[in-house]
Amino acid sequence: MFYLLAISVLGAGFTPYPRIFLGLLLGGAVSFYNLWLLQRKIDAFAESVEKSESAVGLGTLSRMAAAALAVIIALRFDEYFDMIFVLIGLMTSYLVIMIDFMMFRLRNE
Repeated sequence: MFYLLAISVLGAGFTPYPRIFLGLLLGGAVSFYNLWLLQRKIDAFAESVEKSESAVGLGTLSRMAAAALAVIIALRFDEYFDMIFVLIGLMTSYLVIMIDFMMFRLRNE
């Protein structure tokens, strides 16, 4: 995920398409935050199940709010961010999850 964000930074700085790469960077940064937040919530959920305590939620509302904030920022500053690429950037964590799953499966076969 860090590599994808670094590519977005380099693309925004060194290519003639800064709106595209800034959109990817904004969406990717929010996507990375959501991935980090989900991992923390899953760890807390697993710990509460392990201790037979009441389980906490997985924070769906906070992750949706972060994505909505990215869209609002892209709409407000449309001269800097391309909306389509913000949405594509929001999906990058799912792409990273699928790639990680495939690599895990190939290693364990």
